[in-house]
Amino acid sequence: MREKAYNMSKRTFWSFSNLCTFFVILFLFLPLFMVTAYSFNSSKSMIWESFSIRWYVELFTKSEALWRAVGNSVLIAITSSAVATVLGTTVAIGLKWYDFKLKKYIAIFTFLPMVLPEVIIGISMLIFFSAINLPLGKFSIFIAHTTFNLPFVYMLISARLDEFDFSTVEAARDLGATEKQTLFKVIIPSIMPGIASALLMSVTMSLEDFVITFFVSGPGSGTLPLYVYSSIRYGVSPVINALSFVMILATMVIAFIFRRFLKQVAASS
Repeated sequence: MREKAYNMSKRTFWSFSNLCTFFVILFLFLPLFMVTAYSFNSSKSMIWESFSIRWYVELFTKSEALWRAVGNSVLIAITSSAVATVLGTTVAIGLKWYDFKLKKYIAIFTFLPMVLPEVIIGISMLIFFSAINLPLGKFSIFIAHTTFNLPFVYMLISARLDEFDFSTVEAARDLGATEKQTLFKVIIPSIMPGIASALLMSVTMSLEDFVITFFVSGPGSGTLPLYVYSSIRYGVSPVINALSFVMILATMVIAFIFRRFLKQVAASS
């Protein structure tokens, strides 16, 4: 029996689905391991010479332009994601809570920025900003990222609201709660995990966006993707590898904190 169970587990491990999963994970994470490894390479080339932290020293001491781009990316990502989360949550709750004639059409048009290619959105934003004489810079990138993130926030919040028991809203009204009290004390606390997920996804999408930012950015408003693009035209800099490893660690810490936060929210609700 033990031998039979061992053979079955062995066949299960080498099954087609497990092999596909293994190679997909390897394909996704192998580049990250390579970036991390070469960030500790003393040479600028892809040939390993010796272990060194010189690129981390250069990253934190001689990369003012790089950190300026990182600061622009973080500032735009946080502000645009916060505004997009508030607007998207409001739209999702409003479309779910109220009935009016144009409800279906608004829901359809909300998904339009999500299905359009980013090149089209970038060109459209550029033409619009030029038409209203809005200078290209951080504010134009902020508007573009907010617009781009809105449908994704709306989609996540709507999915969360589909699972929401609106009988609790009726119960709150029966107990004398106003619409404002029902919104902030019943609905929002119940969908808080969805709101937090939408916010985190918006921040991630804003940080990594290149195409739309490329069209609507101006002098002095370059973000990290634009800086990396301008740098790799002359070869991949080991400083970028060091920054990538720092960002990987920061992402892991944020994901861990976010996971703990969602567990606490789920436990309290």
